[in-house]
Amino acid sequence: MADEYVVCTLSTCPLEESIFSYQPSLAANASFLALFALTGLLHTIQGILSRKRAFWIAAVLGCIAEVIGYAGRIISHYNPFSENGFLIQICCLTIAPAFFSAAIYFTLGDIVTAVSLRSSRVKPRGYAAIFIPCDVMSLILQGTGGGMASVSSQNGEDPATGTNIMVAGLSFQVASMTLFILLALEYILRVRRIEGKEVSRLPVSKNKLWLFVGLFSLAVICIFIRCIYRVIELSEGWDGDLIRNERIFIVLEGVMVLLAVYALHIGHPAFLDRGKAAATTTETSPTIAEEAKR
Repeated sequence: MADEYVVCTLSTCPLEESIFSYQPSLAANASFLALFALTGLLHTIQGILSRKRAFWIAAVLGCIAEVIGYAGRIISHYNPFSENGFLIQICCLTIAPAFFSAAIYFTLGDIVTAVSLRSSRVKPRGYAAIFIPCDVMSLILQGTGGGMASVSSQNGEDPATGTNIMVAGLSFQVASMTLFILLALEYILRVRRIEGKEVSRLPVSKNKLWLFVGLFSLAVICIFIRCIYRVIELSEGWDGDLIRNERIFIVLEGVMVLLAVYALHIGHPAFLDRGKAAATTTETSPTIAEEAKR
């Protein structure tokens, strides 16, 4: 950012010369902060009541990053020329969905365990083992790039190098999610083909099962759309059109991620554990039990 931003305020400089070229909406950003804080609390309660510790940690870390990021945007509402507010939001909101992606990877493993092991090309724990390291690499690139961009900005230097590293991290995240989506889609299609033989024996009704899968799919699609948006946005640089359009940001960043997080909350993997517990009581799932022994 330019040095003149440091001394500018709303009363001394035109808004168009601010980092965003607009004053971030207090109502929208405060609402996102509150909603992410709420779902973070709900995920914490669910994590305590269930045994899905890895899912819980990933989801809550993502919510914390979202809350901090929107706090940065609220700072920018009161001072659109604040570099600190801008850098807080750009770093935290960029990396937060990587944690939700991790929660999604754990969830597919739970779906495979509960529905049909032999319909999956990958073992249940294999999804996390393959894609969590990809998430870590993505986070390292995004965090490193964000840090470099921040230092360059504070020193009045061009943050392009750090920005490019952030874009590389986001692009890697998109690539790994694309592979994950293909594997998940193939698994769902294979399960559909054997639905009458195995899925119908699940203690959870087919309608409830496919509702759960639908919520899971919604979370995946929303995070994927958001990641593509951020790749395009950051590729344009700090002066691009997308980074200066709050309406697009609200829809493709805020709403997409919020839908994903609440879909993961409503379709919590503990839902499948309740189904397996019911199966043990009613002995209505011989196929799943036989597969679990293999």
